[in-house]
Amino acid sequence: MSKKRMRVAEAPIRYPAETRGLNAFDADRNLRRLLARRAPTMLADHGPRLSDFGAWVSGELEAQVVYSDRYAPPRLESHGPDGEPLGRVIYNPAYEACHREAYRRGVIGLAFGKAAAPHLLSFTMGYLLSTADISIHCPVTMTGALAYVLGRVAPADVRKAYLPELIRMDGAALSGGTWATELHGGSDVGATTTEAVADGKDWRLTGLKWFASNAGCGLAFATARPRGAPVSGKGLGCYLVPATLADGTPNALWIRRLKDKLGTRGLATAEVELRGAWAQQVAGPSQGLKAMMEALEYSRIHNAVAACAVQRRAFLEAVCWASHRQAFGATIGGYPMVRDTLLDLVAELEANTGLAFEAAATFDGALADEAERPWLRTVTALAKYRTAEYGVRAATRAVELVGGNGYTEEWPTARLYRDALVLSVWEGPVNIQALELLRMVLGKVRGDELFLARVDSILSMLPERLAVRATPLRDARDRCASALAYLRRRPEDGPRHARRLLEQMADCLAAALLFEEAAVDLAQGDVRKALVAARFTALHFAGAPAIDAETDPTHDVFEQIVGYGSIAM
Repeated sequence: MSKKRMRVAEAPIRYPAETRGLNAFDADRNLRRLLARRAPTMLADHGPRLSDFGAWVSGELEAQVVYSDRYAPPRLESHGPDGEPLGRVIYNPAYEACHREAYRRGVIGLAFGKAAAPHLLSFTMGYLLSTADISIHCPVTMTGALAYVLGRVAPADVRKAYLPELIRMDGAALSGGTWATELHGGSDVGATTTEAVADGKDWRLTGLKWFASNAGCGLAFATARPRGAPVSGKGLGCYLVPATLADGTPNALWIRRLKDKLGTRGLATAEVELRGAWAQQVAGPSQGLKAMMEALEYSRIHNAVAACAVQRRAFLEAVCWASHRQAFGATIGGYPMVRDTLLDLVAELEANTGLAFEAAATFDGALADEAERPWLRTVTALAKYRTAEYGVRAATRAVELVGGNGYTEEWPTARLYRDALVLSVWEGPVNIQALELLRMVLGKVRGDELFLARVDSILSMLPERLAVRATPLRDARDRCASALAYLRRRPEDGPRHARRLLEQMADCLAAALLFEEAAVDLAQGDVRKALVAARFTALHFAGAPAIDAETDPTHDVFEQIVGYGSIAM
């Protein structure tokens, strides 16, 4: 192999005793290598910006979330001194300052305008945010979704009036919300009962949004049904509701109470009552639900990268602790069971990150070519499901490994675990993703063929050394193909098997993407990713490991794998 193709060897990272102060971008070799492969131009253009952003996340933002979560969550000022209704959310100044700073640094604005960066940059910055604070990343997610849909489908006058306020980078950007959930409907957005009544060329909305995150935001999308429209999803419109009217007076909406939540305590989630609130139509009946679904599609990718960030932080908390904690006369990172936990965390983290960024990169591809949209919807459903499931598992493992300290609120792992749980719920739980997958793989767009083609393209390019390790992946691919063929013949069985299909396809694609990365690294003389891919396939496709004399090759190079060091062939 020529020296020209060899990657410069990297020594494994030596982890400090705690994660505080680790630059969220510079210390994440897996993320940087992934971006170098998938988006080298973006990395070249914005690498210094991401490094600076990572330092801010690990410093000022991290300090803020500890304070806001434990001591200063938002509160509701329901009435004024004379009993007048206010319904105003009060955030602590540290949270507000960090929220504004994220927008000032371009987490939304950089992806819009004449010289727009790819949305992949926003997704990457969202990932970095969630390594510290999901409560900041959530409103950023919804603001990005608003900006995306406004730019894509809103009437020109509505877009001109509001889009610049969402994407400005001077520290004064509006923050957004997406209000679709109602008490009786939950994920069934088509069951919306909020009513829209025409008021000249504008609208008045009346109804109750039961779970409205980022309460107190400046601007929100809301689903509503115009009077007389069909009582189904086709009868919904999508409307833009500002908190403040053009003359400076508050809009007719009332935040009646804040939700008492398990996690994301820095973020206000509320019941918002629309009392004839003034609104402008973004998309009318027959297109309104589609517009809201486009916003949720954008948010689901942010949800997926956030879940990967949780896994990254969980791994960091675990490995930093294990690298320094002494027990029974030795550092616990040397014990085989602890090493197994850390190696499994690494394998799952890298598999899920590859899957989430497959969706993120495809998003930009679909903007350039509508033909990629079916693959975007398919891979987004897979990524949203799998990353959320394993985000919770990773947070659980971190608590377990750190032990009693990890269970206390003095340690980041307790907050990490509480916050991770919401990622399985936000933007549609697992059953919703399974139904979305069914629509894609059994419908006319043939998402089943796109899935198999993507996996087959990876398998076909693997060098012989990797192809041997990928035998369990080939078997998993064939099981997916058989399941898809069966459901094509018997679509009525789809709802019964949808969750199992979602899991099988997600695992298969995640493994394939790991092998795709491994092939690139192998060509540069580094076998590390190949070992990670082999461990992942063994975890998911090989069944329960035998108890015998066989040695685990990943234990022999444990320091290089968990420390992201190069491993020569």
